[in-house]
Amino acid sequence: MIDVLLGLQWGDEGKGKIVDRFAPDYDLIARFQGGPNAGHTLYVGGQRIVLHQIPSGIFHPHTDNLIGSGVVLDPVTLHREFAKVAEHGIDAADNLCISQRTHLILPTHRALDKASETAKGNDRIGSTLKGIGPAYMDKTGRNGLRVGDILERDFTTRYIRLRLKHQRMLDALGFSEDITPWEEEFFEALELLRRLRIVNGEYHINERLAQGSRILAEGAQGSMLDVDFGTFPFVTSSNTISAGVCTGLGVAPQRIRDVIGVTKAYCTRVGGGPFPTELHDETGERLRAAGNEYGATTGRPRRCGWLDLVALRFACMINGVTRLVMTKSDVLDGFGDLAVCEAYRIGGQTTDQVPYQMAGKTIEPVYRHFDGWLSDTTHCTSPDQLPARMAQYISHVNDHLGIPIAYLSNGPGRDQLIPLAAG
Repeated sequence: MIDVLLGLQWGDEGKGKIVDRFAPDYDLIARFQGGPNAGHTLYVGGQRIVLHQIPSGIFHPHTDNLIGSGVVLDPVTLHREFAKVAEHGIDAADNLCISQRTHLILPTHRALDKASETAKGNDRIGSTLKGIGPAYMDKTGRNGLRVGDILERDFTTRYIRLRLKHQRMLDALGFSEDITPWEEEFFEALELLRRLRIVNGEYHINERLAQGSRILAEGAQGSMLDVDFGTFPFVTSSNTISAGVCTGLGVAPQRIRDVIGVTKAYCTRVGGGPFPTELHDETGERLRAAGNEYGATTGRPRRCGWLDLVALRFACMINGVTRLVMTKSDVLDGFGDLAVCEAYRIGGQTTDQVPYQMAGKTIEPVYRHFDGWLSDTTHCTSPDQLPARMAQYISHVNDHLGIPIAYLSNGPGRDQLIPLAAG
């Protein structure tokens, strides 16, 4: 069986910690989409670690990890992460394998990303400039190079052919930066990649399923960034929802059991794009400060706002979410007044549905207000220790979504995760 754990907002929901906590219950953790634009934050031995490409089960020696076919892989980022986890006594090569079909991010993909974003001017979408979009464009354009290709004798020839194509595009965009150092890093990192376990990912994971292995598919980014169902065009380049598990790993839909959705107790977003509940006032600043809301990948300040139940219910619907994890609930400990959005008002009409096009629209959130609990909840270890007003807030979200919040994260520590009666 496969359980799926994914984000339900615009990313940064705290998925890394949750996967790390659940990993001992699984035999294999598999990334199925995205690339180094994902930043999954874990705390190991009290130290903060951010993983961008390696699945979050890497610190559990009895759990295997797979980078699946739906991922785009930057060998340089992977090389750096190997060194990072080695500082904690982990040789990632021991329990990591990579699908042959995984597409590679080339240095020229990064250059194209930067050139394209610069050319957009004020219409920038807030790309992380990691080369994700151009790599996926080459994938759909049937030009990309894959991990399995690095083992072929003509790889360098094929690389040069694609690089020349990219160079013509860069010239047209007026990009003149010297990327020679990027290429040197790239080819050095390929040597590491060639020494790893490169597998036929689809057969590998289906054989594990046939053996009865318990598998957790780890999502990157968030559902509202899905290329089809997110806030287009301010989205990522892959399918971040549960359907992406099947195409990104090569497994049948009936293999999926639970879909565990992760949401913050409020909302954040990095970069441009629609954000109906964004707070442009002192409260938004307080949320950012209390939650230390800065991008794990980019370092950019995150935009902050109240919980959006319209978008959250939409995300639960398209993913088939069976259980919820609410993270960063402790960030709300110091707020006397809370609000959640239960509907949108657009052009004089009120709706509880996410419109197909949110960009360019004036969306006024319709709020329900709550009294805050104004007490420190970071020490709580069981539901009966939670303040009554916090329990009311959680209960309201449960009732509105019709899906139980099974776990409540009340701090960054691995052990700060409270199983709730609803789970």
